[in-house]
Amino acid sequence: MTGLSAMGVMPSYYDLPVCWISSSAERDAYRSAELVGTFTEAYHPRVGSTNLRLEGDTIMKNRRISGFVLFLTPMLLVPALLCAQSPFDGTWHTKLEQSKLSPKPIVFSTQNAMYDCSSCSPKIHVKADGQDQPVSGQPYDTISVREVDSKSLEITAKKGGKAEFEQTRTVSDDGNTLTVKTTSHPKNSDQVVTGEATLSRIGKAPAGANGTSGSWRIGKINQSENGRTTTYKSNGDELSMSTPTGESYTAKLDGKEYAVKGAYGYDSVSLKRVDDRTIEETDKRDGKTVTVTKITVSPDGKKMTSVLTSALTGRTSTYVAEKQ
Repeated sequence: MTGLSAMGVMPSYYDLPVCWISSSAERDAYRSAELVGTFTEAYHPRVGSTNLRLEGDTIMKNRRISGFVLFLTPMLLVPALLCAQSPFDGTWHTKLEQSKLSPKPIVFSTQNAMYDCSSCSPKIHVKADGQDQPVSGQPYDTISVREVDSKSLEITAKKGGKAEFEQTRTVSDDGNTLTVKTTSHPKNSDQVVTGEATLSRIGKAPAGANGTSGSWRIGKINQSENGRTTTYKSNGDELSMSTPTGESYTAKLDGKEYAVKGAYGYDSVSLKRVDDRTIEETDKRDGKTVTVTKITVSPDGKKMTSVLTSALTGRTSTYVAEKQ
């Protein structure tokens, strides 16, 4: 899934044929989770997978709309036809217009030269002076917030001195609509992922605060195609995931943790199978669970539904992807 952070992804089945091992698809939500950018609560990954980042939300990882898990139910006999391609194998594109984002509010304010995000986990409280300010517990280690004028902000998050994403937040003249535009820079790629989100006000801004402040609910989100595309491939008892922006992993379906490459939002993944068309993926960062995603492929094999829950903020969003 890189982005919503500033606002703020076992039984034994060894008796089964190794060919009946599925793959997963939800990378576009975490990345999308990040699709709302400085609302970083996770981001994961993939769908989100990198992103529009709004603090406190994780839009499918690409991942970062982006995480899934596999499991099989014990059987004594499995027809030879089941040894064909896994229902998860292939390239999937997240359809944000068919997805349902968490209705939990994103709450932040900029006032008296200070920026606060109370819906973030952990909460963010830094100077809004346009300078890099240290933060902890986020996918990035510094954030800069600058008031452009009374109705807009510019935010930049960095990891190790490298820009992870830049974001602008602008409120409408009537103060009821917030537009968030994010440019994310994947960890292992020169490609950029762009996204735009529209939020509706559900809580007033504090008196004297920047007009972007208050409580907001995410409405519509758009993201560049490279942030909504994920490919899965099964090989025996392993599942591999990759994205156009360099995010990848190869993990066995044994519930153990495996390393992730090219992602800011999570650094390890564990996979479990729930049934022949459903898997569960758990993503961790620095040893702490950030997202748990249950992914299910439709009986006709054309649609993948991923239900992603942030372990940090409790936000749950459902992402829909179609097989290409």
